[in-house]
Amino acid sequence: MSFTDPLSITIAPASAVSLPRVSVGDDRSEYMSNDGLILLTASHDYGKRTRRMLRVDTSKITADPFKPAENVKVSMSFYLVFDLPPAGYTATEALAVYTGAAGLYTATSNLMLTKLLGGES
Repeated sequence: MSFTDPLSITIAPASAVSLPRVSVGDDRSEYMSNDGLILLTASHDYGKRTRRMLRVDTSKITADPFKPAENVKVSMSFYLVFDLPPAGYTATEALAVYTGAAGLYTATSNLMLTKLLGGES
């Protein structure tokens, strides 16, 4: 089963970007912006543990730090992974853990994430 197509993502300061589905597999779907600079992947891996992942890959063109007159393509990724045992946690319980963590991460204008991105632990 796949998400609604297309998805929409807003990465500030830009406006919303449409992400139409570009690939569907057995346990994986990919959604990509028309310019190819944003890719969202939803996947599920089953083994001794069940891993459910939502990943956003972004790219942009920026000045080369070693040759400022030239531009290079750089990229970054953000992952959200639920690592679950095969039994024992319901989707509701896993969502409750996420909700608690998200509240912690985003409190006080994303202060914890800002500190993490600044190198604090």
